Amino acid sequence: MSIVAGVDSSTQSCTVELRDADTGRLRGTGRAAHPATTPPRSEQDPERWWLALREALSAAVTDAGVDATDIAAISVAAQCHGLVLLDEHGRVLRPAKLWNDTESAPQAERAVAAMGERAWVDAIGSVPTAAFTISKLMWVAENEPDVLDQARRILLPHDFLTFRLLDRAVTDRSEASGTGYYAAHAGRWRTDLLDEFVRPDVDWESMLPTVLGPDEAAGTISPAAAAQLGLRHDVVVAAGAGDQHAGALGVGLREGDVLYSLGTSGVVMTTSRTPVFDASGAVDGVADAAGGYLPLICTLNSTKVTDATARWLNVSLAELSELALAAPARDDRPVLVAYLDGERTPNRPDATGTLGGLTTDTTREDIARAAFEGVLFGLAAGHEAIRAAGASADGEVTVVGGGAKSPAYRQMLADILQQPVLTKDVVEATARGACVQAAAVLRGAPVTTVRDAWSPAASTTTEPAADPPRAVFDRYLRLARTPGLPR
Repeated sequence: MSIVAGVDSSTQSCTVELRDADTGRLRGTGRAAHPATTPPRSEQDPERWWLALREALSAAVTDAGVDATDIAAISVAAQCHGLVLLDEHGRVLRPAKLWNDTESAPQAERAVAAMGERAWVDAIGSVPTAAFTISKLMWVAENEPDVLDQARRILLPHDFLTFRLLDRAVTDRSEASGTGYYAAHAGRWRTDLLDEFVRPDVDWESMLPTVLGPDEAAGTISPAAAAQLGLRHDVVVAAGAGDQHAGALGVGLREGDVLYSLGTSGVVMTTSRTPVFDASGAVDGVADAAGGYLPLICTLNSTKVTDATARWLNVSLAELSELALAAPARDDRPVLVAYLDGERTPNRPDATGTLGGLTTDTTREDIARAAFEGVLFGLAAGHEAIRAAGASADGEVTVVGGGAKSPAYRQMLADILQQPVLTKDVVEATARGACVQAAAVLRGAPVTTVRDAWSPAASTTTEPAADPPRAVFDRYLRLARTPGLPR
């Protein structure tokens, strides 16, 4: 029996799933932690990702009760945008700046001001923020020019891990389209943007990875990596993907369906066969991991907002959910603009949170509810922005991530959207999606074929239980003064 391995190398940890290559049945799971980070400087040593992958893979093999030599293919999905710089010997030159590192916010602002939002959308489908790799390259060029002088490879987090597996620099459309210098609709690197905004005297083409299609094998594992991981030497390595993009594969997301991902960051996305260009810059018109596009908005502040609120109120997450659901649905209840660690959408890297509408009658239940709604209102505004940009985003709504376990998140989202909210029989959507890609490449089949065949069933359905909180949502938008998003 052939087994495929799917890797999710996130900000917090590395998770590996092992699945039957034919049926998709889960065989085992392993996990290993990554070093903790906190914006504005959020950096990790990429070598720690490799060590975590080795540890998580070993744990998954043990959990599955199989031999590592049963693994026939592997795919790596990872946190998007981060910058990894390697020298001519493939050694890491400096800690990787992660997606939530906001030190390059001034560089991103200058780049957008110089070219204009509309021109950026036309060029790459998105407006760069501090999350985008191009702003991090600008920061390195200005603050550590000697590091850029030594750089011979520019990789993203999943590119780095795939490079360690293959000793070959490759990426995929989904990850490349979040760099700020790849035009997914044209299928090419925009090295002219690197010339203009980073440095003009660099041979960028030689430093960038080869962009592969979603069904294209990257090669077979290198002897060195096979020895370190205990794998056989003919293991097929897939192109990999960004974490959210692989997550869309993992839940079986189809065109018009909408996925809310509630993790450290919050994401709302849909799939589209054609590219989406949002002139306001709120929607990232990135590619997906299935050959199409994945218009999305991403916020920096999601479940960590409710984590913090539970800490402030000295309750468990389950108790916080109970408090929030017990709060009366008054139109004058408090509203939280949850920009606790700055924000990405809207682009406010220096912002802090704002709790408005407090009175002497405010209760712990009100504050708990405001925390959940503050996360969801920002994402729901993004959902409206995706529709406004022309994408069909009116289908089935699924929620994934740690927040999906919370009854309060599920119920409040159903009430805001006034439609059923599903959870799927998926524990690790991103690792599962990576397994989908690995199985497709192993079979020589389209990734969409495996995605649809493995599409998980709904595990819960939460129906709306109250009228839409439109008045509270409008107060949230006024308090947030959210540019570029519908009011």
